[in-house]
Amino acid sequence: MKIIKATDYNDMSRKAALIISAQIINKPNSVIGLATGSTPLQTYNYLIDLYKKGDLDFNQVTTFNLDEYYGLTKLNKQSYYYFMQDKLFNHININPNNIHIPDGTNQNVEQECLKYEKSILDAGGIDLQLLGCGHNGHIGFNEPSEVFFTDTHLVNLTESTIQANKRFFESEDDVPRKSYTMGIKTIMNAQKILMIVSGESKKEIVKKAFFGPVTPKIPASILQLHRDFTLVVDEDAFSHCE
Repeated sequence: MKIIKATDYNDMSRKAALIISAQIINKPNSVIGLATGSTPLQTYNYLIDLYKKGDLDFNQVTTFNLDEYYGLTKLNKQSYYYFMQDKLFNHININPNNIHIPDGTNQNVEQECLKYEKSILDAGGIDLQLLGCGHNGHIGFNEPSEVFFTDTHLVNLTESTIQANKRFFESEDDVPRKSYTMGIKTIMNAQKILMIVSGESKKEIVKKAFFGPVTPKIPASILQLHRDFTLVVDEDAFSHCE
């Protein structure tokens, strides 16, 4: 595990963007796993800036998103498909055929999960996976459990995750209760994993996940075992670890 300390959210985002851009420059046809939520927003802005300056080319890049809400259409502004188009894909030269996000409208769960896993395998696997970390240690939507879930699956969101996400919806009743998500095995199969964590509210989980035992009750803790895992963390989030 490699830990890169950042001064604040902006510095964390810049450092993460440089790691992702280095991956793409070194391997133009990289397969990149992407995350949603508020944490990677500035990282995506930095990547967009690098593209606009002519320093980064996404033409050959393939992407796979970690998750998608079950039941939301692509046109729903709270869907992760919409989020990724709005925050990143509409601003870079990525080939739309190379963008992969689970289909939240597919009610055939087994079919959707198997299809997504096959798409990753057909692409040659993920070269670099970007992750955030939930307050309860979830990665993607792999929630605390008694076991580590392996492949892409449909998960019931915990109450804490629903509460954390309700700010994005008009009311709590509008928050989806289920989501497709990459499993722990799928995430761990990435050649490189990059996690970004920011803010004082994450200080407890950072200490538990990366300086405590590996346990499915804290899904992010499994990353301690990955062969090439980098944690970029700002001072506030790392304050309980020194």
